[in-house]
Amino acid sequence: MLLKTPRVNERIFWTKHSKEKMRQYRLSENRLKRVLRFPERKETGIAPETIAVMQSTGRKKRPTEIWLMYQIVNQKSNLKNQKSLPVGRQEKIKIISAWRYPGRSPIREAPPIPEDILQELNRIIKKSAK
Repeated sequence: MLLKTPRVNERIFWTKHSKEKMRQYRLSENRLKRVLRFPERKETGIAPETIAVMQSTGRKKRPTEIWLMYQIVNQKSNLKNQKSLPVGRQEKIKIISAWRYPGRSPIREAPPIPEDILQELNRIIKKSAK
């Protein structure tokens, strides 16, 4: 089953890693946008300056959670940009990763991130810092 790649949007930027994880966990662009807009829980992300949000899914006997890690990137604004975008809309959202967590994660602790995703995130952060 092939999922559509996320549409290019002037407000939301999808990293290559997030697109791969969308295919791996069979998550659609609209589903992740819904998690971003209406999270059940919001915590600080494990990577620097990131936010992790979560929504519960699944059934009572087999609960799961959908997690989304993103970063708010401030754009350099000019007069044209300020006039076209309302106040508070000058920033871009960079979707870094998304995953499906089996079961219920502990509340008020660091979001559970699989080890392979952590290694790849560290590689992405080092690459973007250069």
